[in-house]
Amino acid sequence: MTLAIIGAAGAIGRSIATACHDANLPIRLVGRREAPLAALAAPGDEIVLADVSTPAGCRSAIEGCDAAVYALGLPYTNAGFAAFPPMMEAFVAAAREKGVKRIVLITNVYPYGRPLTPLVAETHPRDPVMAKGEYRKSQEDILLAASSPGMETISLRLPDFYGPGVENSLLTLAAKAAAAGTTGMLLGPADTPHEFVFTPDVGPVVRALAVHEGPVAGAYNLAGAGVITQRKLAELFYRAAGREPKLRVMPPWQQSLVGLFMPVLRELKDVRYLSETPILLDDAKLRALLPGLAKTPYEDGARRTVQAASVTPS
Repeated sequence: MTLAIIGAAGAIGRSIATACHDANLPIRLVGRREAPLAALAAPGDEIVLADVSTPAGCRSAIEGCDAAVYALGLPYTNAGFAAFPPMMEAFVAAAREKGVKRIVLITNVYPYGRPLTPLVAETHPRDPVMAKGEYRKSQEDILLAASSPGMETISLRLPDFYGPGVENSLLTLAAKAAAAGTTGMLLGPADTPHEFVFTPDVGPVVRALAVHEGPVAGAYNLAGAGVITQRKLAELFYRAAGREPKLRVMPPWQQSLVGLFMPVLRELKDVRYLSETPILLDDAKLRALLPGLAKTPYEDGARRTVQAASVTPS
């Protein structure tokens, strides 16, 4: 089989490509710019430049592929997220037309809204509390409704993630600060229970879902390697670098004030509830399907993240 990775140049896409390389699985790397795809490609990989915001781009992205992973990110604004549903409509239509047998969507916990139970399973109500969550829910609904005997569709829901090559993350900035011996910044509250997925752990899971021989359609959670806090994970970065932690936590009131002048902080206000009432995922369904599922302990993940940060330009 040949697997198309849509959004291959992103952190999750790179993890999936690496897992496929490890298993000698033929893959097609799909994106809009050739340079990052070429840097990722192994001998035998196919590179396709395509704009999957258009029906024609979707068709060219998956022509001749048996399966596809949709790991595409969009700008972190309401306007950016609004494109998720129509783009998914175009993608599933193209996949059906081209005979794709299986689609795996990489998504997040936003559609769940505020947690109603200590652990959130796939059966938990989906009641988003913000526009970004509504758009992600609509994207997932479109995908799952398209499932049929001829084309299985799968949604893989991830919590926050960290790891080598993750960009636009305060945890990445904290890892770089640990490597450099400077002060890391966190957004408060930083001491509530939380979980994080290490990006290299995602690829093998996605590969296994894509090639699984039995029926796998539906939604699955992938939980982190256990419950931790933002502060504790950031402290692990410093200890991995052989330094004493130096952290500054920006409280919510200050985030609101600074957000008046900093668009990124203004956007992150929407997801502050995840720091106040975090979603802790129950992934028993996925572990039953993939009994060999492995998760990197936070100590090891922190060490590898700091090692990558120490050789990556700030």
